[in-house]
Amino acid sequence: MQYRTLGRTGIKVSPYALGTLMFATSMGNAPEDSASVLHKALDAGINFLDTADAYGDSEDVVGKALEGRRDDVVLATKFGRPTGEDPNHQGASRRWIVTAVENSLRRLRTDHIDLYQLHRPDPGTDIEETLSALTDLLRSGKVRAIGASGTPVADIVEGQWVASRRGLTGFHTEQPVYSLLNRGIERELLPVTQRFGMGTLVWGPLGQGLLTGRRHDELRRAGLVRHLNDERRLDVVEKLAALAAEAGLPMTHLAMAFTITHPGVTSALLGARTMAHLDDLLAGLDVTLSDDLLDRIDEIVPPGTDVGTLDQTYQPPALEQPGLRRRPAADRAAA
Repeated sequence: MQYRTLGRTGIKVSPYALGTLMFATSMGNAPEDSASVLHKALDAGINFLDTADAYGDSEDVVGKALEGRRDDVVLATKFGRPTGEDPNHQGASRRWIVTAVENSLRRLRTDHIDLYQLHRPDPGTDIEETLSALTDLLRSGKVRAIGASGTPVADIVEGQWVASRRGLTGFHTEQPVYSLLNRGIERELLPVTQRFGMGTLVWGPLGQGLLTGRRHDELRRAGLVRHLNDERRLDVVEKLAALAAEAGLPMTHLAMAFTITHPGVTSALLGARTMAHLDDLLAGLDVTLSDDLLDRIDEIVPPGTDVGTLDQTYQPPALEQPGLRRRPAADRAAA
């Protein structure tokens, strides 16, 4: 395994990281099965694990599975998404952060978190408050690095500016969606994270199912999320599948290798639920995509473009709330 430095933190991580959403028992996995998948990933050289307090009992499962091996991994978790009915059990306020980190430390059975990430932006909390609380956690030793996920480019820049002006620690990492189908971050986000020396851990490299090589009629029948029934995305997947077959590669290997080829990407998350899924992905660890193959991919999905969006992608308030992009009816006319 060739390890990469996570931004400017000095922490060495594997190009593939193990995402643990699928380890939650609500996803159908027994804890012992998840532990077996985790141990095999570690044995293969993957040293970067990512979980979240909102992933059901995933932190509990990970914490128990890591007993005796905690020092072998770079352990990342996230906070910010709702974890209950209480409106204060979410977000990026200092009040919630100092509670959430203690809950995660307890579930993970550890005295420190290597990378603590804001799961989604919280427009209701001033970024200075969030960074102040996280800086205190860094100074206490409970957290070794801080990051965010799904952050708009303007907010990334603002966070770095606020940290610099207020003597706080800025986010060390960002976690955006990135795949053969969703390349929008190549336009601005990746150049910005590179400029600020941030590490980038990308999620959704398999298009949340579309780039697994499954039959497209099965994907259309899935009906669980809208992007699995997006005809534009399915048409592009068919072209990519033909390219993968021509190159003699499984679709999963083409998709994963693509995501870690960009110089701005530190690691890509593997979302393996079963040992069979992990075995398939591990078999592609040494795949290198040629310039010619990358040029062919660019012809199908141009750099910096998205083919549709994933249901779980963060949408800022200006897109979710019509009132923020519409003047009052009386003020809309030019005359």
